[in-house]
Amino acid sequence: MSDEPAVEIPAYEAVAAREAPAQEAPASVTPAPVTPAPEAPAPRPRRRGPGPFTLLVLPGLVTLTTVAGFLALTGGLPDDWSPGEGTAQDAAPGGVDASYGPWLRKSADACTVVTASVLAAQIDQLTGWSDAGATGSGPQGIAAFTAADWKTWGKDDDGNGRSSPGDPADAIMALGRQDCSLARQVTGLRTDGTVNGDLVDLTLAAYAVGADAVTKAGGVPASARTYLGEVKALFAKYEAFDREDTSGGGLLADAILAPPVTTLTITSPYGSRQHPLTGVTKLHTGVDFGAPQGAQVSAARAGTVVFAAMTTAYGNRVVVDHGTIEGKRLQTTYSHLSAIDVTVGQTVQTGTPLGRVGSTGLSTGPHLHFEVIYDGYYADPQPWLALNG
Repeated sequence: MSDEPAVEIPAYEAVAAREAPAQEAPASVTPAPVTPAPEAPAPRPRRRGPGPFTLLVLPGLVTLTTVAGFLALTGGLPDDWSPGEGTAQDAAPGGVDASYGPWLRKSADACTVVTASVLAAQIDQLTGWSDAGATGSGPQGIAAFTAADWKTWGKDDDGNGRSSPGDPADAIMALGRQDCSLARQVTGLRTDGTVNGDLVDLTLAAYAVGADAVTKAGGVPASARTYLGEVKALFAKYEAFDREDTSGGGLLADAILAPPVTTLTITSPYGSRQHPLTGVTKLHTGVDFGAPQGAQVSAARAGTVVFAAMTTAYGNRVVVDHGTIEGKRLQTTYSHLSAIDVTVGQTVQTGTPLGRVGSTGLSTGPHLHFEVIYDGYYADPQPWLALNG
């Protein structure tokens, strides 16, 4: 049995309510501007440099004096300050801002074809992660959105009260919506035999030159090959975004979760695999338990239902928040259900019926797709489960 995978950050936030209408991609891609290297300055007469005191001691004294003055005025450091907090500029894969990682994964969670590394590679090719875009109707922000395209794809995804292509979180999520819309178009075209080729290649080609050009060419047109090659050459640079941080799963290998179904036949484990329906190879974010249609699905641990609705990929899906474990939030998900027996906000206990096994969404037959999300990352569910009772 099989299901539709997603990539990091709880999928229920992205899959259920953000299906954008299918639109053609921009007809061309605007690369980041290239600034000519400045001419070397004319040589100047050599002069004697500052002494050791000026170089080594004086800067430290100035810094200490400034900090001391600041602390005296403000009353000292805040009580909740600690080293390592608020480090949004820490390096992530590819050397980008670490705060972009969760948004890349969340954006890629909206469909099966697009991964976080694909989105990151696109942004790198478009702007080199520079948000110093043009004003007016020109490309803006790290994802190089025009004002016209932003009206279609842009939203206030980070909830800061404004929707802007200059906001990295909004831009990343908008690019994911646009790509996933294109992915759905080319998937349909490939299904009915209109086009041939890899779905990622076809999606990127549609982004570069438009879905109509891909349709006319019956695959990746020549006009898109340069862009496609440049983006694909960057995949390896960002592939770490697709590898989930499973360290949380190893911390609690004492099986704190009860089995969600009585039938514990694992038909597809956690890990990288080729999806049987889409043909895309990416992370399978949970464990598939083969079980009869209509079999009861139960909560694996006490918690609160935070999502219970139909989604495109996962079908009927329930997400339960179990609070924090060792200071990090733990959630479990239950997908492809034939029926949902709980509502959002409902408190459940271990064993509370959540729904029934089914095959809704992208699925090849009745089974339960079960996921563990710890500290915002998908983890291998098996170390968490008491599979032997």
